[in-house]
Formats: sequence, C-alpha cells, structure tokens
Amino acid sequence: GAIAGDMIGSVYEFASFKETDFPLFRNSSTFTDDTVMTVANAEWLLTSDDLIGLMKSYGNLYPGRGYGGMFRNWIREDEPEPYNSFGNGSAMRVSPIGWAFNTLEETLEAAKQSAEVTHNHPEGIKGAQATAACIFLARTGKSKEEIKDYIEKTFGYNLSRTCDEIRPSYKFNETCQGTVPESIIAFLDSTDFESAIRLAISLGGDADTIGAITGGIAEAYYGDVPKHIKKEVLKRLPLKIIRVMLNFYHKFIEK
Repeated sequence: GAIAGDMIGSVYEFASFKETDFPLFRNSSTFTDDTVMTVANAEWLLTSDDLIGLMKSYGNLYPGRGYGGMFRNWIREDEPEPYNSFGNGSAMRVSPIGWAFNTLEETLEAAKQSAEVTHNHPEGIKGAQATAACIFLARTGKSKEEIKDYIEKTFGYNLSRTCDEIRPSYKFNETCQGTVPESIIAFLDSTDFESAIRLAISLGGDADTIGAITGGIAEAYYGDVPKHIKKEVLKRLPLKIIRVMLNFYHKFIEK
C-alpha cells in the first residue's frame, strides 16, 4: 500500500494536481526513497539485522531516489548519528511496523526505534508512531472513528478537517506535523483504497510521501491493494524489492 502510494505520487511531488481525477500511473511513475526505506524496514523486521546498516545498504544500492540532503550525508557516514529531524521521512518508511507486532505498545516502541536512528526529534518520532498506530488499529478491526479518536487523543493531531477544506491552501511541506495529519485525513475521507490515494495526492505538496503514508493505512483498513494497481506497481519494482516484500507478506500479513 505504501509503495503504491509512493509510486503513484512520484510524478506529482513537484507538479501538484489539486484534483482527484488524474492518471494513476504514467510512464515516468517510479519508486522513490519512500519505497526504498520502507523495504529496508521490512527487512529489519524479517531478519532482526541492524537497521542502520540496512538503511545505509539500501540507500547506496538505490541512489538518486529523492533522498533529502541530511539523509544522503547520513548514508555516507561510517558511524551515522541521528540528526534531530522532524521531516516526514520517519513516517514514510514505518508502514511495515504496523503489521509486525501483536500489541499496540510493541508497535509504538518499534516505530520509535525506526524513527530515532535519524529522526530523533519528538515530532519525527510522533509522526512515525501515529502512522504505525493507524495501521495496527486498522488491521485489527477498529473503525475510522476509533482510529481518529485514538490518534487525536494520543498525538494531538487535528483530524477534524476534511480534504476539501485542506486542499485550497495546502502547500508543499516535508515535516511530519505538516503531512502526517493530512495523510490520515485522506484515509478517513476515503471510500476505498484507490479513493484514499487520489485524495492524498490531490492535496498537493509532498505527493509521494503523503501517498505512501495514506496508502499504508488504507491497505490495512480496506484489506488489500486492488489488482490493477498492484500489477502496475510490480512492473516498476526491482526483483530484490519484490522478493523482500513477498517474504514480508508471507510472514506477517498472509496469516
């Protein structure tokens, strides 16, 4: 779900389209850093290998995928340290964590661990935890109202707006606090997986990351990614990434 949202949003990141009626895939639609780091986190959960090592390895294996400047430097360092970021990179990569644990408490702790290797600012951790919590709650049968209530009370995000209210004045924003609530609202406003992605990207702004965050939640809530979307995504992914995700689905999702 997150990979589909990332890929669909990839061509709209710097060319905002403030409508929901757009082609889901273009010839130039591709995976970005959101997908690469999501897969690194999936492999971390599969193998218990060192997360920092995995993120560096994946970042170097798939260069030029839209990494931020601080993160590019982090990948190159021998012993990288967190850099107090509250960018949305912590939330874009966290979706696998929402599937991998049996309790919300474990999910929140793992989301914190995933975030703080780079994004150790409180808002960076909060964005990752809120996203992972949405996925956990969605896949365990909670209603949209229950998800909204928990996120608002626990993380203080205002989810009482609508996409139609947000869209006219929303601008490009790479922070957790400026994208995670909007991504969750796109899910809350949706009627199925595709409508969630369309709403998310129609807000404008950091379209691939908003798409990734919303897509991860929508998949958990609606139960799957539609076949026509999955087919287009798989055509555009390297075999290594497909293998990791198939292994992840086999272990954590297809139960």
